[in-house]
Formats: sequence, structure tokens, C-alpha cells
Amino acid sequence: MKIDRFIRVAIAVAVLVAFIVATGALLFVTESALNVWDRLADGPAFLLYAYVAILAAILLATVLTIWRLVIRRKISPSKSAIPKPLSKQDIETRLRDAAAAGVDVAAAQAELQELASRREAGSVHLCFFGEISTGKSSLIKALVPDADVTIDIVGGSTDDVRHYRWRNNAGTEILLTDIPGTGGHDDGFDELALEEARRAHVVLFVCDSDLTRKESDSLKHLLVIDKPLVLVMNKADQYSIEEQASLMHRLLERLEDIGGEIQNEQVVAVSAGGEVDVIERSEGGSEASVRRQRSADIGVLVVAINSLLEDDTQPLEDRRDRAVFQLAADKLAAAEAVYRVQRSEQIIRQSTRKAIIGSMAAVSPGSDILIQGYIGTVMTRELCRLYGAAPRDLDIEEFLNLSQSRVGRALPLTLAVAGNGLKAFPGIGTVAGGFVHAVAYGLIFDALGRSLVLTLSKNGVLDPAVAAKDFEEGISEHIEAGVRRVAKMALEQKTGDDG
Repeated sequence: MKIDRFIRVAIAVAVLVAFIVATGALLFVTESALNVWDRLADGPAFLLYAYVAILAAILLATVLTIWRLVIRRKISPSKSAIPKPLSKQDIETRLRDAAAAGVDVAAAQAELQELASRREAGSVHLCFFGEISTGKSSLIKALVPDADVTIDIVGGSTDDVRHYRWRNNAGTEILLTDIPGTGGHDDGFDELALEEARRAHVVLFVCDSDLTRKESDSLKHLLVIDKPLVLVMNKADQYSIEEQASLMHRLLERLEDIGGEIQNEQVVAVSAGGEVDVIERSEGGSEASVRRQRSADIGVLVVAINSLLEDDTQPLEDRRDRAVFQLAADKLAAAEAVYRVQRSEQIIRQSTRKAIIGSMAAVSPGSDILIQGYIGTVMTRELCRLYGAAPRDLDIEEFLNLSQSRVGRALPLTLAVAGNGLKAFPGIGTVAGGFVHAVAYGLIFDALGRSLVLTLSKNGVLDPAVAAKDFEEGISEHIEAGVRRVAKMALEQKTGDDG
């Protein structure tokens, strides 16, 4: 009881002392502030303003410093599936920055050059898009009878991009673009078709019945990028009037489900005509197969095309340009992804090599595999910068500390894998324990870097807990996959040092 009373009295005395000290400090600060203010008020005005400005600058610098230390900055994900419209200046600025960083921007630049060439030519581009055997080439043949269009009843006869000139009744020069049909055996044709559709002013989306799932996906993609289009149901003569009406109603429902804004008059049913095999009976009763020409019925398609073109052409130009700018941005993003993979590989290899060198130079391997904190910090910071993340220094430190605890549990496995990996190289024989530890160091850094790349590419931000968890879950896989690569690197370093 006496001890308890003593503790309570001691706490009371400490509180009293703290109160006295705090009160004295407050009085001292108040008195000093009032004295400074009185002197500034009595002095020149410029001195007062300068003093206040300096205090404001110090306060701002303090707030910014605290913000950088405490607030985690990250890339905000896009809240909308619709791409933000890009201007020419936007994409050109991004291209310059990417080229300066070493990214291969040739594919993206080629899109802008092709756009400039088409703008200079001044023609309107209409692209026929659809799956194989829907009759795109036959429709072009119906519009331009003199065109040299290859039509194969097997389907999929168009294996490249072809342009045909056509003038409507208003005298507008139109380039009809025939592209490979989607849904074939070569997936590369699908991408080629979508890219050409994005370069066109108007897309004529051709189907021959209700939309398949893949057709719906392609149609949704085109509508999302605000591509003007006409939905064309070809081969309408194969259906009865009632069947045609049912199919057209179904197509309109599909458009409503997709969410596309398209006028009902831009959904048309046509027949491209062409040849058909029929059986004829002779007077003698014999039968023979002959080919007859079916007449085309594309009047509503021509009306739909003219309706789109009769509007002010500038919106079509603007929408085409925005689609191409976005296409160029997509190709730039793909090139940047390739660059990040290549550059991250360089950063990881450099850090792994430094870790091996540091371990081989150490007198004895410590219990802390990540004792080379400087190398780990530099590697983490460079990878974050490469993937556009901006972590705090405390985030990096926390990530490395959390990863270190995971390394301790995986150390026996790492050493075993390192030893077995070295046995795969002829002539090595029994290696010293220090060299095995050096390889283990390298394996840890290699696994750390590769797991961090996966985290950054997936999340775009360094969350220490998430990144450390990803590292723990993938460390065994990364170590097993990288043992020969890291062991070879360590042997090359050792051979160089011996030499």
C-alpha cells in the first residue's frame, strides 16, 4: 500500500512539474512574441512584412514536409471505362517524354503520321468491319461494281487492308476499306481490323444474323471510343419478312444492352446479292446445277451512309482524330510496358550483382539478409519511379523491414536452393559457405525485385504490407526460377575477382 501511495504521489508531482514547465514556456513564448511584435510595429513597415513573409514561408515548408512524410501518394485509378479524350498536344508531349526516357515510340508516331497523311488527302474513310463470311467484300462489290474485289465462298478471303474509291450522289470522295474478317484462326487479324476501324471516319459493322458474343464485344469497344457506325445486317434475303423483323428487333435490343447511342435508321437490313447455285430441270427431265446472279438490295445502306456524311464533316474529323490519338496512346502504353519490363530487369540484375559483391566482400555473413539496406532502398526507389509510384521514404523502409522478417523464415530454403544450384555447374565441386551465402543474398534481392515489379504493375503504388505479402507468397517460386541465373552471375563475379 505504501508503494502504491508513493507512485501516486510521484505521478502527481510529475504532473505538477509538467504544468509549471508548460505554463512557464507559454508565458515565455507569449512575452517574446509580444516583444517582437511591438518592435516590428514600431519599426519600418517593410521589416514587418518581410518578417511575416518569412514566417509564412517557414510554415508552408513545414506543412509540405509533413505532407510528404505522412501522406502516401499514389496513382488514382480511372473512375470511368471511357478513355479521356486526348488532344494532339497531349499525345505529342507524352511521345516526347517517352522518347527521352528511351521508350520505342515508333508505332505510336506512325499512327500520327498516317493521320496527317489522311487529313492531307481529304477523303472520307468508311471501314467495313465484321466476322468472316458476313459479306463485307460483297457489299463493297455492290457499291463499286467495277472494283477488283476477291470474293471466295469459303469465307475469309480478305487477308490484308484494301481501299476502294467510291463517290456518292453528292460527289464526296469516299474510300471504302475492306479489312480481314474477325473470328478467324489468326488472332492478329482481329487486332488489325480493330485498329483500322479506329482510323476510319465511319464504321459499317456487318453481321448476317443476331450478334455473337465476340461481335457484341467488338461493337461495344467501337461505341466506347465514340466511333460513328452503321449496323448492317447482310444476307437479309435469306430470311422471311417476319424473320427479318425479329432479327432487327433483336439487334436493337443488343445495342440497348450494350449502351450504345445509335439512331434506329443506322441499323439496316440489306442484301449484297452475288451468285447462287440453283437446280434447273430441262424439258427432258434432266437436272443441272447453274449459277445465277442475285440482285443487290443496298438502298437503305446508301441512305444511312449519306445521312452520316450530310452532317457537318468537322465532327466526323474530330471524332476520327480523337480515336487515332487514343490508338497512338494505347500503342505508346504498350511500348512503355515493354520498356518497363526491360528496364526493371536491368535494375534487378544490377542490384542483385551488387548484393553478391557486397556479400562476398563481407568478413562474415550476418543474420540479416537485407543488411545491405542501401542497395535494397535504391532498387526499390528506382523500380517505384519506373512504374510511376511515389512512395514515402518511410514506406520504403517499412517495406524492407517487413520483407526482412519474411526472409528469415525463407533463409534455410534459400541456402539449400543456392547450394543445389551451384552443383549444377561442372567443375565447381564443394563451395565455401561464404560463397553459398553470397548466392543466397543474390537470390533474395532477385526475388525481392521481381515480386515488387509484379506488385507495382498490378497496383501502381507501393503499399508496404501488400508488397511484403506478395514477396512472401512468391519468394519460393522466384528463388527456384532464378537460381541458375543468380548462381551464374555469382560465378562470373568470383572468376573475375580471382583473375
